[in-house]
Amino acid sequence: MASLNVYSVLVVLFLTCGAVMATKENDQIIKENNCETKMGLPCVLEAFTIIFNTRSISNKCCGELVVLGKVCHSALVKRTLENPLFKDLNPATIIAKSIQTWNNCLALIDSPSPSA
Repeated sequence: MASLNVYSVLVVLFLTCGAVMATKENDQIIKENNCETKMGLPCVLEAFTIIFNTRSISNKCCGELVVLGKVCHSALVKRTLENPLFKDLNPATIIAKSIQTWNNCLALIDSPSPSA
Protein backbone atom coordinates (compact mmCIF):
# COMPACT_ATOMS: atom_id res chain seq x y z
CA MET A 1 0.00 0.00 0.00
CA ALA A 2 2.88 2.35 0.78
CA SER A 3 4.30 1.82 -2.71
CA LEU A 4 0.97 2.92 -4.23
CA ASN A 5 1.19 6.12 -2.19
CA VAL A 6 4.74 6.71 -3.42
CA TYR A 7 3.63 6.22 -7.01
CA SER A 8 0.64 8.47 -6.43
CA VAL A 9 2.92 11.24 -5.23
CA LEU A 10 5.28 10.69 -8.17
CA VAL A 11 2.45 10.84 -10.69
CA VAL A 12 1.04 13.99 -9.12
CA LEU A 13 4.50 15.54 -9.28
CA PHE A 14 4.78 14.39 -12.87
CA LEU A 15 1.47 15.98 -13.76
CA THR A 16 2.15 19.27 -11.98
CA CYS A 17 5.89 19.76 -12.45
CA GLY A 18 6.56 17.80 -15.60
CA ALA A 19 5.70 20.63 -17.97
CA VAL A 20 8.57 22.70 -16.60
CA MET A 21 11.01 19.85 -17.24
CA ALA A 22 9.69 18.81 -20.64
CA THR A 23 11.53 19.24 -23.88
CA LYS A 24 9.76 21.51 -26.30
CA GLU A 25 8.95 18.57 -28.57
CA ASN A 26 7.28 16.43 -25.88
CA ASP A 27 5.57 19.45 -24.35
CA GLN A 28 4.20 20.50 -27.73
CA ILE A 29 2.93 16.98 -28.49
CA ILE A 30 1.25 16.76 -25.08
CA LYS A 31 -0.34 20.19 -25.40
CA GLU A 32 -1.52 19.80 -29.00
CA ASN A 33 -3.11 16.43 -28.28
CA ASN A 34 -4.59 17.32 -24.87
CA CYS A 35 -2.79 14.25 -23.54
CA GLU A 36 -3.15 15.12 -19.86
CA THR A 37 -6.95 15.17 -20.04
CA LYS A 38 -7.58 11.88 -21.87
CA MET A 39 -7.11 9.42 -18.99
CA GLY A 40 -8.62 9.36 -15.54
CA LEU A 41 -6.21 9.70 -12.62
CA PRO A 42 -6.79 6.12 -11.35
CA CYS A 43 -5.73 4.71 -14.73
CA VAL A 44 -2.79 7.15 -15.00
CA LEU A 45 -1.59 5.87 -11.62
CA GLU A 46 -2.12 2.27 -12.69
CA ALA A 47 -0.36 2.67 -16.05
CA PHE A 48 2.68 4.37 -14.54
CA THR A 49 2.85 1.80 -11.76
CA ILE A 50 2.95 -0.87 -14.45
CA ILE A 51 5.70 0.86 -16.40
CA PHE A 52 7.86 1.84 -13.43
CA ASN A 53 7.20 -1.37 -11.49
CA THR A 54 5.98 -4.86 -12.32
CA ARG A 55 2.25 -5.45 -12.27
CA SER A 56 -0.43 -6.05 -14.85
CA ILE A 57 -2.80 -3.38 -16.08
CA SER A 58 -6.57 -3.80 -15.90
CA ASN A 59 -8.71 -4.10 -19.01
CA LYS A 60 -10.42 -0.80 -18.15
CA CYS A 61 -7.14 1.09 -17.96
CA CYS A 62 -5.85 -0.65 -21.10
CA GLY A 63 -8.88 0.75 -22.86
CA GLU A 64 -8.15 4.25 -21.56
CA LEU A 65 -4.49 3.92 -22.54
CA VAL A 66 -5.41 2.94 -26.11
CA VAL A 67 -7.84 5.87 -26.31
CA LEU A 68 -5.04 8.13 -25.03
CA GLY A 69 -3.05 7.09 -28.10
CA LYS A 70 0.50 5.99 -28.72
CA VAL A 71 1.78 9.51 -29.41
CA CYS A 72 0.50 10.80 -26.05
CA HIS A 73 1.65 7.68 -24.21
CA SER A 74 5.20 7.97 -25.57
CA ALA A 75 5.44 11.73 -24.97
CA LEU A 76 4.20 11.42 -21.39
CA VAL A 77 6.65 8.61 -20.60
CA LYS A 78 9.55 10.56 -22.12
CA ARG A 79 8.55 13.70 -20.23
CA THR A 80 8.39 11.73 -17.00
CA LEU A 81 11.90 10.41 -17.58
CA GLU A 82 13.14 14.02 -17.86
CA ASN A 83 12.02 14.66 -14.27
CA PRO A 84 14.98 14.61 -11.82
CA LEU A 85 12.99 12.25 -9.55
CA PHE A 86 13.58 9.52 -12.13
CA LYS A 87 17.27 10.23 -12.84
CA ASP A 88 18.38 6.87 -11.37
CA LEU A 89 16.15 4.82 -13.65
CA ASN A 90 17.42 3.30 -16.88
CA PRO A 91 15.52 5.16 -19.63
CA ALA A 92 15.92 2.29 -22.13
CA THR A 93 14.32 -0.15 -19.67
CA ILE A 94 11.42 2.20 -18.89
CA ILE A 95 10.79 2.96 -22.57
CA ALA A 96 10.88 -0.78 -23.37
CA LYS A 97 8.36 -1.45 -20.56
CA SER A 98 6.14 1.38 -21.80
CA ILE A 99 6.18 -0.07 -25.33
CA GLN A 100 5.42 -3.53 -23.96
CA THR A 101 2.51 -2.13 -21.91
CA TRP A 102 1.19 -0.29 -24.99
CA ASN A 103 1.48 -3.39 -27.20
CA ASN A 104 -0.19 -5.61 -24.57
CA CYS A 105 -3.09 -3.18 -24.22
CA LEU A 106 -3.47 -2.75 -27.96
CA ALA A 107 -3.56 -6.54 -28.43
CA LEU A 108 -6.09 -6.90 -25.62
CA ILE A 109 -8.37 -4.18 -26.96
CA ASP A 110 -8.07 -5.33 -30.59
CA SER A 111 -8.68 -9.01 -29.82
CA PRO A 112 -12.22 -10.29 -30.28
CA SER A 113 -13.98 -10.96 -27.00
CA PRO A 114 -14.95 -14.57 -26.33
CA SER A 115 -18.52 -15.54 -27.09
CA ALA A 116 -20.88 -15.82 -24.16
